[in-house]
Amino acid sequence: MHKHLRLALATASAAALTGGLLTFSAATATAADSVHHPVADFNNDGYGDVAYSAGYATVDGKKDAGQIVALYGSATGVTSTKHTTISQNSPGVPGSAETNDAFGWVSAYGDFNDDGYDDLAVSASYEDVDGDADGGTVLIVWGSANGLSGATTLKDPATSSHDRWGTALAAGDFDGDGKEDLAVGSSSNRVYVFKGGITKSGTYGGRYSIITDIQSGGGSGTLVLTAGDVNGDQRSDLVVDGYETDSDWHYNTNWYVPGSATGLNASDAKELKRGVITGIGDINGDGFGDIVTGQDWDPSKDGSEPSVPESSTGGKVHILYGSVDGPATTVAVTQNSGNVPGSSERGDWFGSELSLGDINGDNKTDLVVAASGENVGDVVNAGAVTVLYGSEAGLNVSSGYQYFAQSTAGVPGSDEKDDRFGGEVKLTDVTGDGKADLTVGAYGENDFNGSLVYLPSNGTKITTSGSRSLAPSSLGVSTDAYPHFGANAAN
Repeated sequence: MHKHLRLALATASAAALTGGLLTFSAATATAADSVHHPVADFNNDGYGDVAYSAGYATVDGKKDAGQIVALYGSATGVTSTKHTTISQNSPGVPGSAETNDAFGWVSAYGDFNDDGYDDLAVSASYEDVDGDADGGTVLIVWGSANGLSGATTLKDPATSSHDRWGTALAAGDFDGDGKEDLAVGSSSNRVYVFKGGITKSGTYGGRYSIITDIQSGGGSGTLVLTAGDVNGDQRSDLVVDGYETDSDWHYNTNWYVPGSATGLNASDAKELKRGVITGIGDINGDGFGDIVTGQDWDPSKDGSEPSVPESSTGGKVHILYGSVDGPATTVAVTQNSGNVPGSSERGDWFGSELSLGDINGDNKTDLVVAASGENVGDVVNAGAVTVLYGSEAGLNVSSGYQYFAQSTAGVPGSDEKDDRFGGEVKLTDVTGDGKADLTVGAYGENDFNGSLVYLPSNGTKITTSGSRSLAPSSLGVSTDAYPHFGANAAN
């Protein structure tokens, strides 16, 4: 059975140790730079949009070719009637759908050509390119009044130096010049940044690269990229996730790379807490972006092998509060913290996915944490998500929290084995009211066909009123084999 690709890549080393994973978007209080929109809007209609992968979808008989689905917001949220489903066989999209390309697994939005419509950078990091097995490709699908259509290839500048071009993507204004940049990772420890002004003919405003101290080559390289303004200088900073180089076990780690007037400054990089999935948002409303990273690995079960440093039974999230000097004070939250719902149990995967956004409009970012391995009652790996609210004192783990599973009253569906509800979560304002709504992927639903559940904000909290479930078949995604719809969202 296929595993969630991003997690499979990110946990390859950790699995050997333990037996055993924004994305980021929000309505307000995201501590974003002055350019990168905190909410994607591909058709510029004032309603936020989301894009979810079906990275193992069969396309015209090609298994695991991959698709991505853009869901356009409206006054009633996201529905199956307003969407665009994109593959490499879509009109105007370069290339063609091929077996095992995994198109759509990784994506990032941004207005790369500065025309007022957000665009979508999408990779197929396992595509064979000109005889280079798993060389990878990155495309930018262009926004317009009618939504996403047509695409341009963003060429790999160093095809002989790495594979899996596009294994990670992140958009932001790293140099503060008022134009959206795109950071691209691969199997190497070098991240390329394409400066704003990317055009439909494939030109761009400039290009440079940075190197961080992560392992390079083979199954290594950049696993996840996350952008946001941590030090409050109105330039995006970047968190680079990969495997460390300074231990025999090559544990997972993260590096904070600040933006500057000349772009990302790797000479001032700082090593952060471990974990794979990261989001950046202003939880305490002080004007600095806070870095939240999920570290979901269990410690070694019997002590016969070393545990990932700082691993915690059931998983946890690290909150690194921002400051003028970048990430500063660190707090850890588990299911045993305060009154956080549930309890920490092996295999819960608490922190395996997370997202940040302002649900109640108080200009403090709220946090959704997934535990897609949570057993609900006797149902194994049914999955659940927890909503924790920001405050001036930081993340509130004592009151106001919410907990959702598919057995929660009003949530579509039911708890079933291996549904992995919470396999992806995304907070973004899809109703245009300035409050972040929640979409939850359950990529294991119906034998890994996957599904997406929409839970709107009522202005104060997430609610089940108006909720709905979207099945892949209603969105033009084939349910042949195991498409894993809902496993990843554009950051």
